[in-house]
Amino acid sequence: MAGLVSGELERRLLALEDRAEIGELIARYGPAVDSGDGAAVAALWAPNGTYRFDDVELDATGVRALVSYPTHMDYMERGCAHILSAPRISIDGDTAVAITHSAVMIHDGTRWLGERVSANRWELRRLPEGWRVQRRVNRLLDGAPEARLLFSSGSD
Repeated sequence: MAGLVSGELERRLLALEDRAEIGELIARYGPAVDSGDGAAVAALWAPNGTYRFDDVELDATGVRALVSYPTHMDYMERGCAHILSAPRISIDGDTAVAITHSAVMIHDGTRWLGERVSANRWELRRLPEGWRVQRRVNRLLDGAPEARLLFSSGSD
């Protein structure tokens, strides 16, 4: 490290800070949806960001309302946990892509069951207030190749 010039150290420090901020942003998703806090969920997204899962694509207003969907309300009443893996992050200037697994666990009264297990691609961009989700794609890991493609090439 002694041979690194000041500019290189600054670049590496900024890259580490970006990775930490993106990881923290993604880590806030599970607790926000599990607590039913639509405002906290929406705060993770850019104003024109989207979230696609199953055959649904939500805009920013839809992301906020996600926690009031009947399915989600049922999950919360039964007991649920949205669990995300540590992200694999690629940063290119003011944009980034993070790849994660996600699992939605539901309590059935005696044990926890994996309700959904998915591949996720998070496309992020840096805004004046920090990193935000521009687009998230979630595909069930049900054997279909589209979900595996999110892991291998990042395409959807």
